[in-house]
Amino acid sequence: MDVIVIGGGMAGVATAYQLRAAGHRVCVVERHATVAQGATYGHSGLVLPTPLDVWFGPTFMRGGRQAASGVISKTGFGGDARNFVKRLAALHASDAFAAQYALLRPLVESARNALDDVTGRFQIEFEAREGLLYVVRSNDEWSLTQPALELLRRFETPHHVLSAAACVADEHTIPSDPPFAGAVRFDDGQIANCPLFVKQLKQVLDTLGGVQFLTGRTVGAIRVETQRAAVELTPRDPGRASGNEVDVISADAVVVAAGAQTPGLLAPLGARLPLYPVRLHALTAPVAHEECVPRSTIVDAVKRIAITQMNHRLRIAGGAVLQRANQLDKPLPPPLTEEALALLGEAARDWTPGAAKISAALPWEGMKLLSADGLPVVGNAVHPRLFVNAGHGPAGWALALGSARLVAQLVSGAQPDLPDDTLKALRPERG
Repeated sequence: MDVIVIGGGMAGVATAYQLRAAGHRVCVVERHATVAQGATYGHSGLVLPTPLDVWFGPTFMRGGRQAASGVISKTGFGGDARNFVKRLAALHASDAFAAQYALLRPLVESARNALDDVTGRFQIEFEAREGLLYVVRSNDEWSLTQPALELLRRFETPHHVLSAAACVADEHTIPSDPPFAGAVRFDDGQIANCPLFVKQLKQVLDTLGGVQFLTGRTVGAIRVETQRAAVELTPRDPGRASGNEVDVISADAVVVAAGAQTPGLLAPLGARLPLYPVRLHALTAPVAHEECVPRSTIVDAVKRIAITQMNHRLRIAGGAVLQRANQLDKPLPPPLTEEALALLGEAARDWTPGAAKISAALPWEGMKLLSADGLPVVGNAVHPRLFVNAGHGPAGWALALGSARLVAQLVSGAQPDLPDDTLKALRPERG
């Protein structure tokens, strides 16, 4: 089959790879000049999510919309934004949290296997290393993490629960003052350079053949018909184009993996995805003092801020901002940007003092999609020839590989290898 994939980020290139592996011919359409330029570019580097950093459950925005939770929200919420927060809040209870993570876990394992297969088959180098340390500040926050620790034990995930003293002894760069509650260490937890992985995977596809990349082209509309599907590409120079210069490319199926643009592309076809855009931030700072750089990646488990070394720089990623839907297509007001970046700088000073030269940091801002039930949106939508791979959230970029494998199975008419309850929970048209 001929398949068009819209999006050249992690989800789009992963989908192209899995479709190519299943024997299909693929055309990837990407609006930027090259791949991995959108939200993929600013990713924290966390490869797979654990119960401690999924964006739902007991610690998400606990106690209201406050920066103490790592999420900044503009006042005057209404409509979709309010519904989004309410639905996520419904997963605070331990039983609901556990049930939802149990649905996600088969996709996590599928993603792990897919990543191992790709890296083993092609010897991709993408600055991968192991060692994650999730730190928790207060005793109240520590109590909120207990359901996540119970899930780690239930699924027999290798980890170590550390007291504050043991944490400081294990990672000497973390200060003991001010006091904190404790930490959880994952010796085999992976961190890696997500945009580098995507670029390396594109090179693999270029070598294998069977995948065409159309970069610098924007999709204006999607068409789906009984026999074929197609996308309309906006003119390269809209200022000089006449009304009949729209390029159209057709295929047997279309997969929308366009990140934050996904809902807008699908809305004219009648699809209403259970997704909400969240602005995220990152600071990439030169290393100030090598002796202050931690061996492990440090994750503030409640604020969901990750601090990791990337070559001779530190990336501090997080600082989520929730806004009303009618404000999402406008630049973020400077005070909110400053507040988000201040959260990142504060986390760096708290957990890795002296490691990063924050005054010389390069800021980044991007948009990620979150679902109100915490799970990505993967599968067939609206029409038999239309598929979606989106909404993987900020933690765990390799989830897109597992989702891409599912999309390839569905496009091929093969039996998916995920449990039925997980497949149902991932459906784009779920409630």
